Amino acid sequence: MDAFNGILKFIVNQKTVIGYSFMALLTLGSERLFSLVAFKCPCSSENVVYGLVFLFAPAWVLLILGFFLNNRSWRLFTGCCVNPRKIFPRGHSCRFFYVLGQITLSSLVAPMMWLSVALLNGTFYECAMSGTKSSRLLGLICKDKPKECWEELYKVSCGKTSMTATDSEELKLSLQAQSQILGWCLICSASFFSLLTTCYARCRSKVSYLQLNFWKTYAQKEKEHLENAFLDYANKLSERNLKCFFENKRPEVFPMPTFAAWEAASELHSFHQSQPHYSTLHKVVEDGPELSPEQDETTMILVGTAHNV
Repeated sequence: MDAFNGILKFIVNQKTVIGYSFMALLTLGSERLFSLVAFKCPCSSENVVYGLVFLFAPAWVLLILGFFLNNRSWRLFTGCCVNPRKIFPRGHSCRFFYVLGQITLSSLVAPMMWLSVALLNGTFYECAMSGTKSSRLLGLICKDKPKECWEELYKVSCGKTSMTATDSEELKLSLQAQSQILGWCLICSASFFSLLTTCYARCRSKVSYLQLNFWKTYAQKEKEHLENAFLDYANKLSERNLKCFFENKRPEVFPMPTFAAWEAASELHSFHQSQPHYSTLHKVVEDGPELSPEQDETTMILVGTAHNV
């Protein structure tokens, strides 16, 4: 049992690394599946478009999914059309762009993995570059190659050129080498940028290393307890309502947070050294909800809508 608990604790502590490793394996498998099953280079004038679509379209889809599956995205934008002050609060107007930058960086992980794996494989890049019409690129690719290279480069991926097998193979290897070089450059650049942003964030941290670790632990535990509380209170409220409905009697008072409390607890958290709250929920519990004029107007709109219904 102790060994099992040790393994479980290790997995929990390293869940970010394990998650990224799983994402990398999933990206690698998806890229190989696309290359073997779906990707068929047309070996025509459409090579460029076809290759670039397979290279960048999945990355774009992964970026959209990254935004869509990130809870902070919805926490940031929910209700912003009704009350713009939610994303541009007084005194913290730049916080929106800071949080949006964090969301974007976390959403870029999967697209960058896809591009890196796709470039290291070289299939998509080879197809795209073989269809280029740029005289400058053709001059670089077909340097010291037969003149047929200028006219039949788009056929290299299919091996249907009139050039010798050796020349065709050299061209394919050259294009794949370029793709792999770009892939490693992308990986090195992304790794270095990630290191810089992490170092900058830690240097600008308003809390110490130990307090930051405590903050992360608290945030994780609060999230777990909050999800359990949602289930518990939803079950109790639904049971009370169903019981009163079928027994045809008035319900007892059920304690629930006020509208202002829900609004305040849903805001993005900003740490202040003068008020060391570790979450917005912590702040609401300690200081109580503060209802701004815009939120008060939103409350009146929702109440009026409920009465009309």
